[in-house]
Amino acid sequence: MAQLPKFTTYMDYSSGNYGAHALVFEDADGNEFWFSYKTLVAFRGPTGKCCVIRNYWGPTTGKHLNAIDGGAKNARLSKEEFNSAFEATFGRSAAAA
Repeated sequence: MAQLPKFTTYMDYSSGNYGAHALVFEDADGNEFWFSYKTLVAFRGPTGKCCVIRNYWGPTTGKHLNAIDGGAKNARLSKEEFNSAFEATFGRSAAAA
């Protein structure tokens, strides 16, 4: 039986209202997609490599990114690099996802 897609939060918020702004989705193939609010900010595809975008937004998204990659700011990708990595991994632009 195929695994169903699932989602969880990746931040330890005391309120469920905030937790809904820090979601990670895992599809049936095991790929993971992290969102800060409604913006895709990281993904892990079939290779297992986690790609995280630089913070272009503000302190809350910065906290979300730190929760995903442990604060590895030097490893984060520019918007262009992030979109190229997503397209190379999934065959379509992150903006179209």
